[in-house]
Amino acid sequence: MSDTANPSGSLADRISQPTPSKLDGASTTFSPSAAKSEAKEHTSWADEVASPIAGDKEKQLGGQVDGATEPLGGSQLHEATSDVIVKLSDIQGDVNSPLHSVKTFEELGMRVLDLFRLYALNFRKPSKIQERALPLLLGNPPTNMIAQSQSGTGKTAAFVITILSRLDYTKPHQPQALCLAPSRELARQIEGVIRSIGQFVEGLTIQAAVPGAVERNAKVAAMVVVGTPGTAMDLIKRRQFDTSQMKVLCLDEADNMLDQQGLGDQCMRVRQMLPTVQQVLLFSATFPDQVNGYADQFCPNANEIRLKKDQLTVKGITQMFVDCPSGEEKYDILAKLYGLMTIGSSIIFVKMRKTADQITERLQKDGHKVVAIHGAFEGGDRDAILEKFRLGEYKVLITTNVLARGIDVSSVSMVINYDIPMKGRNDSEPDAETYLHRIGRTGRFGRVGVSISFVFDRKSFQALDYIGKQYGLELLKLDQDDWDETEVTIHRVIKSSRAGTNLKA
Repeated sequence: MSDTANPSGSLADRISQPTPSKLDGASTTFSPSAAKSEAKEHTSWADEVASPIAGDKEKQLGGQVDGATEPLGGSQLHEATSDVIVKLSDIQGDVNSPLHSVKTFEELGMRVLDLFRLYALNFRKPSKIQERALPLLLGNPPTNMIAQSQSGTGKTAAFVITILSRLDYTKPHQPQALCLAPSRELARQIEGVIRSIGQFVEGLTIQAAVPGAVERNAKVAAMVVVGTPGTAMDLIKRRQFDTSQMKVLCLDEADNMLDQQGLGDQCMRVRQMLPTVQQVLLFSATFPDQVNGYADQFCPNANEIRLKKDQLTVKGITQMFVDCPSGEEKYDILAKLYGLMTIGSSIIFVKMRKTADQITERLQKDGHKVVAIHGAFEGGDRDAILEKFRLGEYKVLITTNVLARGIDVSSVSMVINYDIPMKGRNDSEPDAETYLHRIGRTGRFGRVGVSISFVFDRKSFQALDYIGKQYGLELLKLDQDDWDETEVTIHRVIKSSRAGTNLKA
């Protein structure tokens, strides 16, 4: 990227400078090809950070994180080994380009290198999705992107980096980038990630566009706006949100946003209200076939990065199921699991708000410390409950699909599908995509995770069997008649240093 690409100059110029001694080995050119050749001649900064020679310093450094909002926290990023299918648009089809793929951040040039160095050396090297996506995302002229990657592989960081690289920092109160998410919780989390990654960028301004965040008649006055589609649309309609200089539009959990009639219509209306947008980004862990056509319309002439269907599941999550005697006895088995749920933190997914409230009340009466969150809660209460869950004040969270996507809480070691996810009228069809997103709330960034699904009748068993076949899973059956053995099995997995995989050989 050249200096002329941004009238305000390099993003590096907007970053407060660290101690010079910490900048040894930096590439000082904006040319990706020059950076690539220099990386060959000198030891990579990323390699130095990851090297055993770093000694005690290495132990102090966290790895790359994606969804966590703690400024400098997080553990090693999950390094997906799955193959990705890269489809270049007609606009950018040169596979010999020096920006086609990168192995180090130096190869992306000075801007991103400095950004990550200043981010407390927390980003050691690009993840798989970043290797392939960032060169295309950061290219000039800007091009659209449809990107799919497993949960916990660096998707959020990829589009945040892109957004930060496109901003004109001489206009701190002018909205220039809009990121939309399906829930206020995910929008708030993305806002936190932008603040973390951009914490050293001088002049960066960020504002939320979720229900209750912007007072009526107040102006949206920040470079980056993160929100939900309905609220963003209302703010634009009421002329509180000036979109005349918008450069980037990003949809996180894009398949869910475009697949739901209400959200899809709102997203398309917002898209039509952004006449100057230069780059549209769609990110998700899943892109089912029925969404692809709509995604292509929303994001035309896009570069595409997709996972092969048989590689969609997240390695590191041991997936189990319990055959409950009846629907009524599901609660008894859930109560027995409580002790294992609190080894780390756990999320219990149910179909209906009423079920969440009932289970919460029963567990609390039985002396267990749990909390529920769903769409009937006020926005501020939802924010507060999720924050307490992140901080460990509550170990067990009971929720509907409102938290099935994108939410990252580093301590979550178990996900329970109390109700198998279904879709269609009268729950006529298993919802394989939602299952994948639900279990992705654990096993984040290479950590160990367990998912347990409850089945109790033919319909629920067939639904789980269908989902297992869709992703090639070998689900481990837990014996609810031998609870001692069940506890040993689950405890062993949670406490193990490496999680098993459910992928067939």
